[in-house]
Amino acid sequence: MAMKSLQSAFSSILLTWFEHAGRDLPWRHSRDAYRVWLSEIILQQTRVEQGRDYWVRFVEKWPTVEALAAATEDEVLRLWQGLGYYSRARNLLAAARQVVEAGGFPQTVEGLCRLRGVGAYTAAAIASFAFGVPAAVVDGNVYRVLARYFGIDVPIDSTEGRRLFASLAQELLPPDRAADYNQAIMDFGATQCTPVHPACLLCPLAESCKALGEGRVEVLPVKAGRTKVQERRLSYIYLRCAGEVAFHRRGKGDFWQGLWEPYLMVGREGAVVESEGTVVGYENLVQGKGEMVLLAHDVKHILSHRRLLCDFYFLEVQQKPVLPDDYIWIAEPDLDDYAKPRLIEIMLQRVEEYLGKN
Repeated sequence: MAMKSLQSAFSSILLTWFEHAGRDLPWRHSRDAYRVWLSEIILQQTRVEQGRDYWVRFVEKWPTVEALAAATEDEVLRLWQGLGYYSRARNLLAAARQVVEAGGFPQTVEGLCRLRGVGAYTAAAIASFAFGVPAAVVDGNVYRVLARYFGIDVPIDSTEGRRLFASLAQELLPPDRAADYNQAIMDFGATQCTPVHPACLLCPLAESCKALGEGRVEVLPVKAGRTKVQERRLSYIYLRCAGEVAFHRRGKGDFWQGLWEPYLMVGREGAVVESEGTVVGYENLVQGKGEMVLLAHDVKHILSHRRLLCDFYFLEVQQKPVLPDDYIWIAEPDLDDYAKPRLIEIMLQRVEEYLGKN
């Protein structure tokens, strides 16, 4: 089969498959740019099943881009809590304010790319879904489907690969059905041509899929480089005094920017965490009074390119120690009002269990 004929058949089969097997997602019932944009930002680095509920909550709380733009960063981070990659939430708020200032959403890929947190893929998705612009999306699902079907072994993380797949994706896009086609190929990669154990026996493209015919489904797509995962150790102390707890807000230049966390021993007091989990050097906190209780040791938490190993401690003191200036004391019932990383939520659960036993 000639390449042009193969491409035409590929697109036609995908669109037919999508009509009966596409996912029913709430943001697909509207071409409103705000709802489309919101879904695309939430779904960056997030599974659809998890992102759906967050999208609903955001739309209910802020039904328009103007309403979102008027929110505070703390409010947005609080509702975002649990999704991770919190820079997306800060970009979401910044972009909403850009849109309001401009009088509405840009309707071109180039204009959308100027919004905070919007890259080439997200811009193409918004442009095609909201405005019918014939711009092809290229994400992980698209790379996988195209690499397998056309038997392409050029690494997807290489300059050559990115250009090749972007060009092919655009060639395959039916200009008059851009939104349907983009949604079809993304759904196909997410539910049919999956990374592991794809449903090849039930695949409508099986007859002409090169990877299947050549026995290379499991090795495509090819990715050349792997980012090294860094390991970091953290020791947190739930420092409690008269019903209040010491917390501070993480600053710029590191993960969890803008989120709140309890007293971080490592890097603050020069503490050393020994192999059995005993903290040395906390005397400055209690002036010789108070007992440090280990709640959990080596709790593992995975971030993008980082692996955290964390120890959780509980320490109750009778007098508030002198802490760095960025720490504040928060009444325990008010802790829910502060946006925190998932890891700290886990720590608070351990604290609650400990207090419930004592």
